[in-house]
Amino acid sequence: MNDSLLAVTVLWGFIFIYAIMGTMDFGAGFWSMIYINREKTRATNIANRYLSPTWEVTNTFIVAIVVAVYSMFPKAAYTLGTVLLIPGSAILLLLAIRSAFLVFSNIAVEYRKPLTYISGICGLLIPGILLSVLPITHGGFVDFTGDKQTLDLVGLFSSGNEYAFFGFALFSTLFLSSLLLADFSNVSKESEAYRIYRRDALILGPVSLLMAFLVMITLKHDANWIYVKMLEDKFFLFTSLILFLLGGIALYLPSIKHKGVKGMPRLAVICITIQYLVASYVYGKAHLPYIVYPEVTIYTSFTSPSSFHAIFTSYIVGFIILFPGFFLFWNLFMHDKKYLQGKGAKK
Repeated sequence: MNDSLLAVTVLWGFIFIYAIMGTMDFGAGFWSMIYINREKTRATNIANRYLSPTWEVTNTFIVAIVVAVYSMFPKAAYTLGTVLLIPGSAILLLLAIRSAFLVFSNIAVEYRKPLTYISGICGLLIPGILLSVLPITHGGFVDFTGDKQTLDLVGLFSSGNEYAFFGFALFSTLFLSSLLLADFSNVSKESEAYRIYRRDALILGPVSLLMAFLVMITLKHDANWIYVKMLEDKFFLFTSLILFLLGGIALYLPSIKHKGVKGMPRLAVICITIQYLVASYVYGKAHLPYIVYPEVTIYTSFTSPSSFHAIFTSYIVGFIILFPGFFLFWNLFMHDKKYLQGKGAKK
């Protein structure tokens, strides 16, 4: 593997981690809003207990993505920074509003509901806008004239692929978050909340799959080059579908640890996460070598080899330092009995 491929693999790894953690985080905020008036189910309580420690950790990865782009693909960073100015600004604005309102909702108790509604809606729009950026990189919407790059917003918003990606992001966010909250509810022994989130996951899973098919259909029309390249990996596409079905079946299997409970949410979370990883691999491989088709590639925008080696070494050292911290965080989050049972948590 050459340096540019290694660099883009690291970058895509950051994007995938943020995509999974972000969708679960943003979705938890939405579910907290949806079930805020159903206190007996404790569904909002579960969502808030999950949301509280994760939203700060999740946002660190978006910093890693920006730093990785600017340090490893500086020429592409100029193009992306130019054409993504409007959607990027919208994302930053929504992130700021959501973060501020999440904090204020825990302080200003008398305004908790409206603040929760606003943060929940913003949290659902963020992944939609983030993923709807991808069609811009498929070509046809960026005009390269000399040293200037301009985004054709009219053409973008008239593209079916743009709305397919937006819809896929929304339903994937709700599906993944409901699935993880079902697992978190199950571990916390909140049977009513588990029943609600398991039901939501069973409904939203097929919808997100339909949106994935819609993405493929619109890709065939709007960006046929990437559609054709994705079909070259039919084995991985089929594997992704099998993993999705296994995740759905896991929600119907009888629980091993809890008698009388239907579903194995932890197994479902693992299957679905791997499924998204496989699907993202197919898409990412098909997208290569282009960052923005057809002008910007990973080769033409790559930094100098010496700079990359220094950057890559710093990433390895940083990962070695941070990994024990993330491991400890996960263990405290998913295995601390007092926190899982809500003892000491604000209800």
